Amino acid sequence: MSVTPKFAQLKPSFHAELKKRIANYFETTGKSTAGNYALWTKAIILVSTLIFLYIHLVFFTPSTFWAITECILLGGAVASIGFNIMHDGAHGSFSKSPVLNKMAAVTLGFLGGSHFMWNVKHNIIHHAYTNIDGVDDDIDAKPFLRMASTQKKYKFHRFQHWYFWFFYCWLYIYWIFFSDYKKYFTRKIGDIPLKKMTISDHVYFWLYKVVSLAVFIVIPMIKVGVGDTIIGYLIMTLVAGFILSIVFQLAHTVEHTHFPMPNEVSGKMEDEWAIHQLKTTANFATRNPVISWLVGGLNFQIEHHLFPKISHVHYPAISKIIKQACKEYNITYVEYPRMYQAVISHVSFLKQMGTA
Repeated sequence: MSVTPKFAQLKPSFHAELKKRIANYFETTGKSTAGNYALWTKAIILVSTLIFLYIHLVFFTPSTFWAITECILLGGAVASIGFNIMHDGAHGSFSKSPVLNKMAAVTLGFLGGSHFMWNVKHNIIHHAYTNIDGVDDDIDAKPFLRMASTQKKYKFHRFQHWYFWFFYCWLYIYWIFFSDYKKYFTRKIGDIPLKKMTISDHVYFWLYKVVSLAVFIVIPMIKVGVGDTIIGYLIMTLVAGFILSIVFQLAHTVEHTHFPMPNEVSGKMEDEWAIHQLKTTANFATRNPVISWLVGGLNFQIEHHLFPKISHVHYPAISKIIKQACKEYNITYVEYPRMYQAVISHVSFLKQMGTA
C-alpha cells in the first residue's frame, strides 16, 4: 500500500460519544479501568498450572499417556497465559502499576515470542488498521490462505476451508522461529517499517529467545531425551498455535465482518475509526463464562478494539453500553451467541474467499 490509511473525522463523533459513556460508567461505579483481584488470581492459577505441568513433564517423566495429555494441557496453558496475562499487560491494562504491566507483557518472552515485535504488530498496526489488506499483518497468510477479496487467489484456495486448521496449528512455531526473526532482520512488519530499536530492545530480543530455547528445548532434552522433547514440544506448540489462531480469526475473519480499503490516491477511509472497528470486528460466546475466562475476554473483541487500554474483566459491563449506543446510532454490532456459530461462519468465510 502506497499511502497510510486516514480515517474520516466526523462531527459529531461516534467514538467521542462512546468514550463519554464509558468514562461515565467508571466514574459512577468508582472502578479502575485496570485489572482486579479476579484477574490477578487467574494469572496466579495459569502460571502455576504451567509451572506444575512443566516440572512434572521434565523432572518426573510421567507415562506416555499422561505425558501426551500434559503436553496438550501445557499448550492450552501457554495460549491462555497469552490471552489473559500477556495481552492485558501489553495494552497496559493488567494493573495500574507500570511495573506489573511490564512483567505481564514480557511473559511472552519466556514463551518464545518478542514483546517488542508484538507491540508494533498488534498494538500499533493491527489495532489501528484492522482488516485493511496490505497493512494489517494479521490477515496476511499468503500464499497459503486468502483472507481478503483484495488478495491474489490461487486454485488451491478452493480447499482452504478444509486445510486451514493445519496452518493454524503451526502458527506458534512459525511465530517464534521465523516471523520474529524476519521482522528483526528486515526491519519491517509486512510493508510497514519497524520503529527503531534501542540497545535494550536488541538485548532483550535475544535474551528472551535464548532463555525460552533453554527452558523448553535444551533442559528437556538433557532430562528426557531428544526424541521425547521434540514430540512433546510439537504437541504443546501445535495445540497452542491452533487455539491462538482460531480465537483471533473468529474476531475478524467471519462472514459479517468487512475488509474496507482506503482511497488509492488520498488514503482516506470512508468511516471514522470507531465505526471501522465495529465493521471489522465480531464477538462470540459472550455469555459463556468458561470461554470468557480461558480466552481473557477476547470473545468480547469489539469492546477490546474500541477500548484496548481497559482490562478484559470489565468487558461484560461495558458491552451493554456499547450495544445500546450502536442501537441508538443504527450501527451494526456483530455478535455470534455461540462459539460454534462463529467457527461455522469462519469456515464459510474461508470457503467464500477460496471460490469467489
